[in-house]
Amino acid sequence: QVQLVESGGGLVQAGGSLRLSCAASGRTFSTYTMTWFRQAPGKEREFVAGISWTGSNTYYADSVKGRFTISREYAKSTVLLQMNSLKPEDTAVYYCNAGGTRTGTHGPFWGQGTQVTVSS
Repeated sequence: QVQLVESGGGLVQAGGSLRLSCAASGRTFSTYTMTWFRQAPGKEREFVAGISWTGSNTYYADSVKGRFTISREYAKSTVLLQMNSLKPEDTAVYYCNAGGTRTGTHGPFWGQGTQVTVSS
């Protein structure tokens, strides 16, 4: 079992940056592929970025490629999502996920989500 808690969301102007953090509890964190998903109002939840359990392989949705960076800190059992050059269309609730694949299949463990709002 893995428990996930996201933080770092907020309100930012277009072109700004935010860094989301996902703190994981559970001794098996280091063995899980970790991913970020997001869900905008009225839309389905979509894949954003994923990182392998080794940390050596990452994968991004086309919509965020070149702007977002996913990383993990094993000592802190944390996954980070650095978001730069934010756009209004990035507005969504962002969810951390564990146990899926880095290319977009979600696993069974979800956090509660953190709201990101980008104003134009």
